[in-house]
Amino acid sequence: MLQEFKKFAMRGNVVDLAIGVIIGAAFSKIIDSLVGDIIMPIIGRIAGGLDFTNYFIGLTPAASQAATYDAAKKAGATLGYGTFLTVTVNFLIIAWVLFLVIKGMNRVVKQEEAAPAPPAPPTKEQELLTEIRDLLKARG
Repeated sequence: MLQEFKKFAMRGNVVDLAIGVIIGAAFSKIIDSLVGDIIMPIIGRIAGGLDFTNYFIGLTPAASQAATYDAAKKAGATLGYGTFLTVTVNFLIIAWVLFLVIKGMNRVVKQEEAAPAPPAPPTKEQELLTEIRDLLKARG
């Protein structure tokens, strides 16, 4: 049973998937930072200095009185639509980047398919036939 598991775990698809998940997690942190630390502050500034992380609706009286989203979550039920907006922008950026990566990969694959293979060197038989043809032309 251990040998079967080892064979399964070392198959190319499983290893590729594991690498993809690890790179995806690291990429997600980069995109989270891009959205949270660069894009959303710019959008907030354009919208009049708004901080989207503190956009919420308190569903209890205590949560409604809270000054920040974190405090509101501690005080009771809260709808954090600012955080949802940030995560949505995050998703759109990831989807766009993946679209561009796939589009680039497809372009490279098409170029490889379209490039003609260099002609193979002639075989011994072809060389002999060429010599025979040339000799026949020279005689006739």
